[in-house]
Amino acid sequence: MIAHLLPSGVATAVAYGDPATPETLLPGEESRVRRAVPARRQEYATARGCARTALAGLGLPPVPLTAGPFGAPRWPEGVVGSITHCQGYRAAAVALTTGTAALGIDAEPHLPLPDGALKVIADDEERARLTALEGAHPHIRWDTLLFSAKEAVYKAWHPHFPRRLSFRDASLTFRKGPVATSGTFTAHLLVPDSPCHRLQGRWSVAGGLAVTAVHRAAS
Repeated sequence: MIAHLLPSGVATAVAYGDPATPETLLPGEESRVRRAVPARRQEYATARGCARTALAGLGLPPVPLTAGPFGAPRWPEGVVGSITHCQGYRAAAVALTTGTAALGIDAEPHLPLPDGALKVIADDEERARLTALEGAHPHIRWDTLLFSAKEAVYKAWHPHFPRRLSFRDASLTFRKGPVATSGTFTAHLLVPDSPCHRLQGRWSVAGGLAVTAVHRAAS
């Protein structure tokens, strides 16, 4: 699913669940999950394995992907990338900075958000837009899609402006594509000193997942 949302030049890798033999963590990666329960450790290791497979798609060797201050992986010089994992799904996407300036992906189970969550992540205008979409296309969990898209926006934005981006710092507008279960979205960044003020993304719903991706081409 992720590969279909991103342009050529972006390498992706996906795992549906964790392998029977866990992926091996490389030096420096262990500290992030040293105290984690086994399921979390395995999920983390599988996602890191996907990232190394994606890097191999760019012709790059496997390297440790240690975590930065906010948990995002530190990519090799000249590479941008993003990792996502949710129940039964892990994925990574990477690209060279010569063609890609920003990249973010996210996947969530295509289920309703918990009660009250939408008021936290969306402003009044966004909720009004989602209400209209729900009326026209009730088979899509637009609340979950919004959450996923904002996560993808954050992952694309953060490496260029390393501070936390709140859910209310981006206002999103969705558009449905020719197929009812996919489309595009635009994120308007409301942070005055942001390095960019608009990001474009794509979304898809299939196989019980809501998947989103943000890509910004290099200038």
